[in-house]
Amino acid sequence: MVEPCPLIEIAGPPRERGRSYGRQAAARIRKGIAHYGEQLRAMQLDQPAVRDLVARFLPRIAAFDPAYAEEIAGIAEGAGVAIEGVALLNARTEILKLGQRESEARADAARNPDGCTGVVVLPAAAEAGRLIHAQNWDWKVECAETAVVLHIRQEHGPDILTFTEAGGLARSGLNAAGIALTANYLQCDRDYRTLGVPLALIRRRTLEQEHLALAMHAVHATPKSAANNMIVSHCGGVAIDFECAPDETFQVHPENGLLVHANHFVSPVALAKLRDTGIAATPDSLYRDIRVRDLLRPALGRITRETVKAALADDFAAPWSVCRPPRRNLSGVLSATVAAVVMEPELGIMEVAMLPALNRQFTTFRLDMPARRRAA
Repeated sequence: MVEPCPLIEIAGPPRERGRSYGRQAAARIRKGIAHYGEQLRAMQLDQPAVRDLVARFLPRIAAFDPAYAEEIAGIAEGAGVAIEGVALLNARTEILKLGQRESEARADAARNPDGCTGVVVLPAAAEAGRLIHAQNWDWKVECAETAVVLHIRQEHGPDILTFTEAGGLARSGLNAAGIALTANYLQCDRDYRTLGVPLALIRRRTLEQEHLALAMHAVHATPKSAANNMIVSHCGGVAIDFECAPDETFQVHPENGLLVHANHFVSPVALAKLRDTGIAATPDSLYRDIRVRDLLRPALGRITRETVKAALADDFAAPWSVCRPPRRNLSGVLSATVAAVVMEPELGIMEVAMLPALNRQFTTFRLDMPARRRAA
């Protein structure tokens, strides 16, 4: 049996909603902290070294947005854990990579990337004339037991649905303004020269926006510690893929109504200016985007959420496939497609299937969409 992803609903001021989040997701938060703590220990980092790594990010979180620091403190209080543990969950990509740099195990650990395949279908290519935004999230099998869907009722700004690891502020999701976001791992030769804003905070900032321009600004202009790919869409029919280096952002646009991205740079401008250092760890990325695009192209004009689900379930070249069954990666870690997330922002619908190579059952989550009611 694969457990469905639970829904966590929070509201109120930052500290209050954080405490509520922490109480509701306490078991999953503790499990996530233990998991990443164990991974850092496997890199031969003792507890003081881990605390030092986490401590680098606490001031950056507070400087970027004091409300996020308050919410993280509230999550820790609600879950009964140290604030450093929740900070670790929100900066885990950055902390794990920095830990690898300071560890003799770096060479093996570096071959353990957070993979994904993201896809957007523009309205003209969809049967119902509504944009579809979806993603497979490839990571460690254990994270199927720590994921949640977080429903955030904002005091100022649109409500949010985000699929994330328990204790995280955001990962992929949509908001009541019709904006959606997914994110994919990238790696380049400019990574970790300086510390930027943790990715979870950038994604939360993006999903908090009422206006598409400000959502895209959050992705495009916020300094990052390392490369990452983020796709931002709007139910009105706009989607742009942002291939982000730490200090520069490149754009990839839809072609023939489709936008598909895996875990390697494809922008010609990006490839002329930097070196993609992640392909060695994610060789299947080179064909995953091609497979999804080729599966969707014959259905242009007739694509539905079910069509997208079928494409994301592709098992070509399994176990190195679009939909990854549990298998050992290049460093021997058991990884899988942890979740398939399919969204229709105009309707406020998010569907999530946990471990979709083993389980094709999707759970549906919904946002009330005031913008849609006004248009009607």
